[in-house]
Amino acid sequence: MDIDPSIFKSYDIRGIYPSQINEGNIVPIIRAIYKFFYDTVKKDQLNIVLAYDMRLSGPRLFEQAKKTLVDMGANVIDAGQLSTPSFYFAVYHYAYDCGIQITASHNPKEWNGMKFVRYTPKGLVKIGKPTGMDEVQKLAAEQIVFNPPVVGKITPITGILEDEVKTALDLLDNPQIKKLKIVADPGNAMGAQYISALFEKVPADLIKMNFELDGNFPAHEPNPLKFETLKDLQKRVVDEHADLGLATDGDADRLYFIDEKGNIVPATSITSIVARELLKKYPGEIIYFDVRDILGPEKIVEEFGGKSEIVRVGHAYITEAMNKSGGIFAGESSGHMFFRANGNSESNLPVILIVLKAISEEGKPLSQIVEELRRSYESGELNFEVKNAKEILEALKKKYKDGKFWDLDGVSVSYGNWRFNVRTSNTEPLLRLNVEGYEKAVVDEKFKELKDFINSVAKYD
Repeated sequence: MDIDPSIFKSYDIRGIYPSQINEGNIVPIIRAIYKFFYDTVKKDQLNIVLAYDMRLSGPRLFEQAKKTLVDMGANVIDAGQLSTPSFYFAVYHYAYDCGIQITASHNPKEWNGMKFVRYTPKGLVKIGKPTGMDEVQKLAAEQIVFNPPVVGKITPITGILEDEVKTALDLLDNPQIKKLKIVADPGNAMGAQYISALFEKVPADLIKMNFELDGNFPAHEPNPLKFETLKDLQKRVVDEHADLGLATDGDADRLYFIDEKGNIVPATSITSIVARELLKKYPGEIIYFDVRDILGPEKIVEEFGGKSEIVRVGHAYITEAMNKSGGIFAGESSGHMFFRANGNSESNLPVILIVLKAISEEGKPLSQIVEELRRSYESGELNFEVKNAKEILEALKKKYKDGKFWDLDGVSVSYGNWRFNVRTSNTEPLLRLNVEGYEKAVVDEKFKELKDFINSVAKYD
């Protein structure tokens, strides 16, 4: 049985159902993942959490994966339908050996795939290119046969969401939160679960949009990085005179906020709010940001006595960096937010609680808090679908050779009052441009300059 090698991505497995991933080829893939974990953990029977999201193909792939794991001798912890952050919570909080989440994140409905992790006391190890994905791909291609030393079984688990909410509240010492009006749009996807669970315990006038789990995504694609998907939510926040809006992606590991004026709050602004609140309680801690936009959060961390660490883009890389240096929190420009308390993986309940706490304690609207913490301006990300990405990156190095160069992830160049990053996507055939600086006019000018230069060098289909 052939397996398309392109489905093995930098930090997950992802492909179109049923042409690239289906009930047939998921069997050798699951066998490969379990064998990889078996050889790494070195136990006769692994306790492995298995969950899936709302995609239409999810239940069929989930059942086939469960059967395969039992045949391999696993103790399958059946978590059922679950968001990815709740899945991470289950693996880490209950200290299970490893886990597999059947999901394709924010991709359109035709896609499905897997994210898989291993437990360590320091944090979860997300399996990606630097942590074992190539070995899993090799084992899957070989279609290994494995004779288990024990008989597999299924152990159902319940109460995950309740424990996740309690843990988030405990992390923040059960903050006093005013009853705010909140509009939430999870896009018929998994964020509906933990948002509902949170506001059963936290006072709020919660207005629900598109909360029914539906893998057809009838309202819109669940991808808040595509800002057009947020228009209905933005309008509803304004129409309802709400305090804020919440939007999550397909598997709910990305979170975006809308302020009371209907504006999309940059993820870096939320990072700044969270960093400030955590550093008040835990001074001197490390806060992480990805290489795209760093100037604003860096200033806030410095002002509040913390340390900054810049990491490459990608949730598996960020978790890996946190495992190594032990920081408390990471905020990614694409809306992923990571906490040490959740095994250095995404956890959005504390983020929501921290923002609500700030609004409640300061008595200010979200837009004012964001503006008071503004230290820089950002262009937003622009994507180029080009055929000659490497050539463009080399041309950028030459053109901007008088700046401070950094090749952590793509090409980053810094000057006194502005910087840019251009990198290839880990999941799509795209070149991505981000520009930031301390003055908006400079950011606008340099963004246009870089866009025009890239287009002058680019080769398109």
